[in-house]
Amino acid sequence: MISNETFQTLTAKYVTLGCKLNFAETSTIATELERLGVRRACEDETPDVVVVNTCSVTAVADKKGRQMIRSMARRWPDAVIVATGCYAQLKPEEVAGIEGVHIVAGNDHKGELPLMLLNWIADRKDRLVVTPAKDIRSFVPSCSRGDRTRWMLKVQDGCNCFCSYCTIPMARGRSRSGTIESLVAQAGEAALAGAKEIVLTGVNIGDFGWGRNDRFIDLIKALDEVDGIERYRISSIEPDLLTDEIIEFTAGSRRFMPHFHIPLQCGDDEMLKLMRRRYDRALFADRIAHIRRVMPQAFIGVDLIVGMRGETDARFESSKEFISSLDITRLHVFPYSERPGTKALEILPVVGPDELRRRTRDMIAISDRRHLDFAQRCTGKTRKVLLEQPTADESGMVGYTDNYLRVEVAGADASMANTIVDVRLGEVRWDDDSPIVKGKTEW
Repeated sequence: MISNETFQTLTAKYVTLGCKLNFAETSTIATELERLGVRRACEDETPDVVVVNTCSVTAVADKKGRQMIRSMARRWPDAVIVATGCYAQLKPEEVAGIEGVHIVAGNDHKGELPLMLLNWIADRKDRLVVTPAKDIRSFVPSCSRGDRTRWMLKVQDGCNCFCSYCTIPMARGRSRSGTIESLVAQAGEAALAGAKEIVLTGVNIGDFGWGRNDRFIDLIKALDEVDGIERYRISSIEPDLLTDEIIEFTAGSRRFMPHFHIPLQCGDDEMLKLMRRRYDRALFADRIAHIRRVMPQAFIGVDLIVGMRGETDARFESSKEFISSLDITRLHVFPYSERPGTKALEILPVVGPDELRRRTRDMIAISDRRHLDFAQRCTGKTRKVLLEQPTADESGMVGYTDNYLRVEVAGADASMANTIVDVRLGEVRWDDDSPIVKGKTEW
C-alpha cells in the first residue's frame, strides 16, 4: 500500500477528453489520489499535478489532446504533467515529446499513476509506461461519481470488432470484463455512498463476459437486485448484441431505465459492409421497432458517422432516407476523420470537406427535429426526475427524467440534489443543442 507524507501537501487538477469511460477512469484516478492525500486544486489555485486523460477517436481528438497538454504545461510550468488515455496509448513517443510532459501512462496503467507519481517525486525522472494493445490482458476496475450526480461503473474494456474506420482496438486492446461478483460489490458500495443512478460504461459492453460463460444479460439481472440503486442506464451497446432478452428485461425492470444508445454509424447496407459492421439495417430497424413496442417513450440515441470514404451521394441519400424512417430520439453525428493504420484508408471515393460539412448539417437537422418532437410528445405526463444541480438563476433544479429528458423543476433547491421526485412535464424550449422541459413537482 502506498503511503507517503509528500502526498499530503499536493494539489491536483484533472482534465478529461472523450467518452464516458474516460470520465469514469479519471474520477477513479482522482479518488485514489485523494485517498492518499492529494487534494483537488480549487479553480484559482496553482496545482502541483495535472492529469490529462486523452481521447483518440478522431484526428481532431488527437489535436485537442495536444492542445490541452500544451495549454496545461504553459499555464502551470512547475506542475507535474501526467498524460494518459487513448492518444497516449497510440502515440506515446509523440505525447512524451510535448514540452512539459513528465509521465505518460498507457490505458492499462492508469491504476498505477499514484505509484508513478510517487516515484517521480523521489527521483525527478520522466516516465513512459505503455503496454502494446495486443498484450493488454488486465481489467482495471472503475466505479466513481466524480463531479456528477450519476455514477459510472466500468463493466468492460477493449474491443474485438476492428471496424474499418476505428483505432479503438489498437488503443484499448481486446475485450475483457470485470466479474459479475466484483461489479455487484462495487454497485453496492456506491449505493452505501449515496448513489441513486449508475451508468454502465465500457468500450463494447454488450460483449461483456467474452471468453467466459457469463453474458451481459446475466450482469444486468444481478445488478437489478442491488438494494439502494434506483436507476441504471446502459451506455452504448451494439445492435447485434442488443438481444430481445435484454430489451424485454429492461422493459420489465424497475431499475433499468427506458434509455438506449445504439451505434448505427450508417444507414446504407453497402457502407455498413465497408465499415465492417456486424449487422445490416434490417436488423437495426428490428431493434428500434422492438424497443418502441415494449417501451413507447424510451429515449433512443443513435451514433452516426457521416462522410466516410466510400460514401457516395447515393449511399448518403440511402442512409438519410433510412434514418428518417426510424422512430429514434437523437443522432450523435460524427464527421468522418481519417485514422492512420485503419482499413478505411484503402477505400474510394473520398468525401470532400465542403460536402462532409453539408452532410453533417443535414443529419444534425434531422436529429434536432426528432429530439424536439420526442420532448413535446412527453409533455403533460408525469415522470420521475433525478435532481442534479441548481438552474443558472438558482430558481429551481435541473435533472433528468427516467427517459433522459432534461427538466427544469421550479421551486426545488440545492438541498434536494440527488433525490428523485415526480414531475409534471410542461413547456418545452430549445436550449443550446437540446430541448429542456419546464416541470412542476407533484408532492
